[in-house]
Amino acid sequence: MWVLIGSFLGLMLIGLPVALAMVVASLLYIIVSGSVPDVVVAQRMIAGVESFPLLAVPFFILAGNLMNIAGITGRIYNFAVALVGWMRGGLGQVNIIGSVIFSGMSGTAIADAAGLGTIEIKAMKDHGYSSEFSVGVTAASATLGPIIPPSLPFVIYGMMANVSIGSLFLAGLIPGIVMTLMMMATVAYIARKNNWGGDSAFSWMQLGAAGIEILVVLAFPLAVWLLTRAGISVNIAVGGALIILLLLDWYFDFSAVMALMAPVILIGGMTMGWFTPTEAAMAAVAWALFLGLVRYRSMTLRALTKATFDTIETTASVLFIVTAASIFAWLLTTSQAAQMLADAILGFTQNKWVFLLLANLLILIVGCFIDTIAAITILVPILLPIVLKLGIDPIHFGLIMTLNLMIGLLHPPLGMVLFVLARVAKLSVERTTVAILPWLVPLFLALIAITYVPQITLWLPNLVGIGR
Repeated sequence: MWVLIGSFLGLMLIGLPVALAMVVASLLYIIVSGSVPDVVVAQRMIAGVESFPLLAVPFFILAGNLMNIAGITGRIYNFAVALVGWMRGGLGQVNIIGSVIFSGMSGTAIADAAGLGTIEIKAMKDHGYSSEFSVGVTAASATLGPIIPPSLPFVIYGMMANVSIGSLFLAGLIPGIVMTLMMMATVAYIARKNNWGGDSAFSWMQLGAAGIEILVVLAFPLAVWLLTRAGISVNIAVGGALIILLLLDWYFDFSAVMALMAPVILIGGMTMGWFTPTEAAMAAVAWALFLGLVRYRSMTLRALTKATFDTIETTASVLFIVTAASIFAWLLTTSQAAQMLADAILGFTQNKWVFLLLANLLILIVGCFIDTIAAITILVPILLPIVLKLGIDPIHFGLIMTLNLMIGLLHPPLGMVLFVLARVAKLSVERTTVAILPWLVPLFLALIAITYVPQITLWLPNLVGIGR
């Protein structure tokens, strides 16, 4: 155990990338122990990515990239300005609402920060907001990406913990709303403290237009339900409602109805059993291509090619981490290291609430040093047996783990959102870190609520109960 864990930590301390550190530590363990054939390394690494749920990874990444190049981020921003731009701290509120909408398409915090963040930070600075406030609210709202479905970390966790990815997606909806309200309250507090007003004039016409777009989106599932109740087959009902929606969008040229439809299609399709969460990722790509190539005609061949190559690059890095972490996690299990660590934790406490406190602290620290995907792959084999033994729902724990790791993305030394926003805002990493600190308050309050009020997470998946 000490060879495996010690060499891994030592290699990370000298600056080796986390994926390589896991591979080298695994090889050192195999050489020193002599109990595992070296061919197992290749076998386990291949087995780590030979998984149907993992197919969702490249497709969700591609969907996020396509949404960025199709000009949909600009439409989302304009819709959010019409909806909440008149409130105190207007563009701060717009930032949060925009992230909520974009979260329903991309599934990653980095895509949110790099896509919408570029537009939002520039607009906020142009309206006189400080760089620090602009970066802070953008970083905090970017954490909504993997909480509100779809979510790449949920896909990895669901595969590792063998729980329903669809249920994890549903479990993220209410926590996402809780986090959104806490962040909006924080913006309102800062705005009132600094006597800020809104950034767009209040207009019943603009607010009504935004409200109509929301009603149009909500009318889609209602129309499908009414048509099916009238005896029309589900496929015909959905097709008819979608055609009517497209005609309305073409005639009235809505700002963001088609973007708002993305989460409706994904969650509705999974709930009704049309496709699995993995297939939902492919549906997200198809929807993004339809919007970019057909509806808005804003996607060029060159931009499509660039989005494809960016997806290949990102997918390769993510899957390499998964392959490296899979052999490392397997050795943790077979060497009894995971069991020994679990026994040590259980020896310290048998109370599930105390364990959740300790798990939060552990995952927060790990999230500051290790990539999200690698952290999930390493920690699940160690913590999941304890979770099950203490009677904690693994879906609930998946939300806790993901939110902790999202907070870790905002911290040095490995916080990718931190570095992306520092580059976008042209701030130093130190100033960006200081700017993010006040936003940890609503994030930690949300973490406490999600940890100790399980029904926030579990009510919706228990109500709907969809499969993997």
